[in-house]
Amino acid sequence: MQDDRNTDSYLKGRGSQFNPKNKFLKQELVAEHIEGLDEAMDLSGSTTYYTEFPKKIINKVDSPDIPSDFSMNPYQGCEHGCVYCYARNTHPYWGLSAGLDFESKILVKPEAPALLEKEFRKKSWKPAAIMLSGNTDCYQPAERKFKITRQMLEVLLRFRNPVGIISKNQLILRDLDILQELAKLNLVSVMISITSLDESLRQKLEPRTATAANRLKVIETLSANGIPAGVMTAPLIPGLNSHEVPAIIQKAADAGALGAGMTILRLNDAVADIFADWLEKNFPDRKEKVLNQVAECHGGKVNDSRFGTRMRGEGKIAEGIVQLFKNSKNRFLAGRKFPEYDFTAFRRPPENGQLAIDF
Repeated sequence: MQDDRNTDSYLKGRGSQFNPKNKFLKQELVAEHIEGLDEAMDLSGSTTYYTEFPKKIINKVDSPDIPSDFSMNPYQGCEHGCVYCYARNTHPYWGLSAGLDFESKILVKPEAPALLEKEFRKKSWKPAAIMLSGNTDCYQPAERKFKITRQMLEVLLRFRNPVGIISKNQLILRDLDILQELAKLNLVSVMISITSLDESLRQKLEPRTATAANRLKVIETLSANGIPAGVMTAPLIPGLNSHEVPAIIQKAADAGALGAGMTILRLNDAVADIFADWLEKNFPDRKEKVLNQVAECHGGKVNDSRFGTRMRGEGKIAEGIVQLFKNSKNRFLAGRKFPEYDFTAFRRPPENGQLAIDF
């Protein structure tokens, strides 16, 4: 049995170019002899949405590498198609592939806003910052159709619970009205991810995302409206985009960014095969160099699950990238910082005619 690779043509608008094997499945549907089919299999696929009904929406974050205690994700899978995305490895748990399936088969959680309110109404809930999203982009194309993220923001505002948002889509500006109200109460911060200022690279690396120019406009618009915003330079890929750190941070600072974050690329599980295949198709002359440098950042392997080193890497190449990042922050973002969240603002609004209960 072989992978569903399409070697005859490049699938434009998709990051992954094939569906790697799902390690949890013994049997899979593949196209081994395309010439023998009456109709060609559509490997790129139009995007399909599936409804998921989880029992809870808030997840406890146990990783010491992530500066948040909780996260929530209204969608599983992401049509943005970022070829490097670590979240791809969650799709196989659903019997799907981390490759094209991750980009074209999106799990939607319509009950997420109600589940969030249910959690906030529990006496056991203590106000805490929640990351939206910690896995896939809460403003991916599906949000334009389903508006789940907006409904969750409405719940967060009603209960006055702090939220941190990370996105690479200008759709976030649709919710400027709610974000402004949250910002007035010191209940929100936004990180806009910018991986490259090179539009040609962006189109290949993150095919269905907003351009870097539009993301900078998002930072500028948020900042102009009093909403704390910063830039996430992630992932940094040695030999591909790591040299862009100073330019990205400078432009983000000019747009009003208050801070910056970073991670170095790591290629866990199926993402390693997906990324290697992508390099072969897009940068064959740099493939081995890039993979070797990624491995050098992670103790000789492209994958890394070690807390404390997996995000920033180790070794001379990683140290050089981290130092470049620190120098750029000190140069362009000196004296700037995000305001502290106000956890005392939390309240439980009236329900069924009862009086409001402040925390």
